[in-house]
Formats: sequence, C-alpha cells, structure tokens
Amino acid sequence: MRAAGIEGAIRSKRVKTTRPDPTSARHPDLVKREFTASAPNRLWVTDLTFVPTWAGVAYVCFIVDAFSRMIVGWRCASHMRTEMVLDAIEMARWSRGRHHEDLRCHSDAGSQFTSIRYGERLAEIGATPSIGTVGDSYDNALAETVNGYYKTELVRGPARSGPWKTVEDLELATLGWVHWHNTQRLHGYLGDIPPAEFEEAFYAGPTAADRLLGIK
Repeated sequence: MRAAGIEGAIRSKRVKTTRPDPTSARHPDLVKREFTASAPNRLWVTDLTFVPTWAGVAYVCFIVDAFSRMIVGWRCASHMRTEMVLDAIEMARWSRGRHHEDLRCHSDAGSQFTSIRYGERLAEIGATPSIGTVGDSYDNALAETVNGYYKTELVRGPARSGPWKTVEDLELATLGWVHWHNTQRLHGYLGDIPPAEFEEAFYAGPTAADRLLGIK
C-alpha cells in the first residue's frame, strides 16, 4: 500500500451515544441477531453515531432496510434527542410509504428508542418496535456496520472533506454519501450491486433477483 501511495482509513475512539433509561420499559428483541428480510419494508434497523465538527459534536441517525441495505431515512443534528430519530422516521415514511403492517424496527436500548414518542410514531406507520440488550453491539450489528463504514468512507476515508466547520456542512456531505451508498456503492451481501439496483430486481420478479445473486 505504501508503494502504491494508498492508505487505509482509521477508526477513532467511540463516543457513547447509547444512554439507556433504566426507568423505561423496553420492547422485546424480535430480531435475535437475524438481520435478514424476505422483502423490503419488513425489517428496518436504526442507530446513532457521532462526528466531530469545529462547532461541536454532530450526531447522525440512519434507518436501514435489512433486505437491501438501503438507507431509507436519516437525520444529522447537533443533539441526540428523540426529535432527530423522529425526523429520520418521517424521511423513511416519505420515501417508503406511510403504512407497513409487517414491519419491525430494531434498535439498541438508547433512551431515544424507548421513549413514548418513538413508540407512538412507529405505531402510526404500523411498525412494531424491537430492542436489543443493553451494551451488546452484536444485537444491533447491521446498524453498527453501516455507522462504521459511513465514518470510514466519508469521515476518515482517503476522499474525506472534513473536518467540517458546522453541522450543516456535515449534513450536506452526508446527503451526498447516502445517495452514493444507495445508488452506486457495491455491497457484497447483495452480489456486488447497489441497494437501489437490488430492489429494482426484486420488484421486477424473483428471476431477476436470483440472477443478480447467482442463484440457479
């Protein structure tokens, strides 16, 4: 790599974004580390991560469809209150439809995801909340993975444009990254095609989807 003039991205120390509320009742874990789905809008996973800026720490929430790894909603803010998660759900509802009877939405045990407002917003779209155990990243591994390569590819990658001066600057950069992730990034889980192409193949029929994954 040194001879070729390239270097790998480096992950930094973790800032704690999961703050469980011991007084709040939690929904059961309906996923049990099985981050797969038979169709879009059957399982969404969500989590928070952080990015330093010159104006302070920014927090980012992604909502990911487990079927295609499509980022269906996201929000960047200077705080990690429940409002930012609700905004991400609103974006997902705008992009994926207003009601989904068979949808589970899985998260960690952060206070944002155990709040009454979060549960009410999911109920509005027909989704059932699912929450993993406290302090175990494997219980929300897919969301953690997306957070990891977001920071590796955008924040600390060779093509990084940060550190950003403001949260708004990071938000604009994240918008571009999400579009690239959904429409151009190749995912090994999907047979090395982008999420948008994978979903197009699904809606075109099972034969097209199987062909992309190399299934006979």
